[in-house]
Amino acid sequence: MNKGRHPSGRRKRLVPAFALALLLAPLLVLTACTGSPSSPGTAATPRTSLSQGTTAVPEVAQKLDVGLELPWSVVFLPDGTALVSERDSGRIKSIRNGQATTVGTVPGVDPGGEGGLLGLALSPDFASDRWLYAYFTSPGDNRVARMKLTGGTGGSLVLGEPEVIFAGMPKASTHNGGRIRFGPDGFLYVGTGDSQRREQPQDRNALGGKILRLTPEGRPAPGNPFGDNPVYSYGHRNVQGLAWDSDGRLWASEFGPDVDDELNLIIPGGNYGWPTVTGAPGRSGLIDAKVVWPSTSDASPSGLEIVDGVAYTGALRGQRLWAVPLDGETAGSPVAYFTGEYGRLRDVARAPDGTVWVISNNKNPDFALILRLSG
Repeated sequence: MNKGRHPSGRRKRLVPAFALALLLAPLLVLTACTGSPSSPGTAATPRTSLSQGTTAVPEVAQKLDVGLELPWSVVFLPDGTALVSERDSGRIKSIRNGQATTVGTVPGVDPGGEGGLLGLALSPDFASDRWLYAYFTSPGDNRVARMKLTGGTGGSLVLGEPEVIFAGMPKASTHNGGRIRFGPDGFLYVGTGDSQRREQPQDRNALGGKILRLTPEGRPAPGNPFGDNPVYSYGHRNVQGLAWDSDGRLWASEFGPDVDDELNLIIPGGNYGWPTVTGAPGRSGLIDAKVVWPSTSDASPSGLEIVDGVAYTGALRGQRLWAVPLDGETAGSPVAYFTGEYGRLRDVARAPDGTVWVISNNKNPDFALILRLSG
């Protein structure tokens, strides 16, 4: 299991590794949270201030206790309604005006361990096509389906029958990946885990330990680095977060083993090293992480959002929100917020009104935090 890690100025290590961690302190200055966080990579030059990203400090505007049960992903309809997946129940709930309503249950979800109903994504053309996408664990594999979402704007939302568009991603009790998101190019990106099959991440014909890039219909997207193949990048252990910066660069958060949680800048066709290495060891032919959290007690970085040049990721075992300032292809030193205040933080997403939502994953109780970025 990979539920936490810790920041530090290490470069990607040879395995075996020990756990990744993220720490944040509610300060404008990026200080060494606990154990001097760092932004490894070939240069590994830590920053000392958030000024090259943003001086905004996350502040809790509202805490929504609305009866969520093991929430995993949150997305937003154009009118601001939040949709939240519940991992074990298979339910999708809507949250609007501080009230939660069950929209429907995704059939075929087989929960167990880290599997179940995981990531959600809205079609870029949702206003016209009404497609909601979901990544879930079935009895035999992990798969992506899409469902029509009708109603809304004052009436009840109705979830249609799922259409499976992509299947065959390996499942296990742990390392199921699960994050999905549409990129600026209109294609669907899918983060998978190695499902405890360590031979898969380095096999470009296998689906485990990858970031996949698909058309909205589930075909390999045109322009993928390996031809008619869904693989976009490989050598991953368990991808948990996907987000793009303002220049269209893709970043991903990833669980390490018992060391070296990672924030990676994703290059098409890039090999991120697992299971040969973790972190940022500078091994020829492998891509170093931009940020490494060596201690698992500080991190387990899950959902990821980039706002105004800062990457925000929730930490599960680390029980905090991490903020990492970005400057082009360089990542600065992480800063931790809310350490130990709200428990395990599973997903981070920006709402249409500019607030940032963070959902907890504590088993009882679970809730959503609505954050303002001020300062």
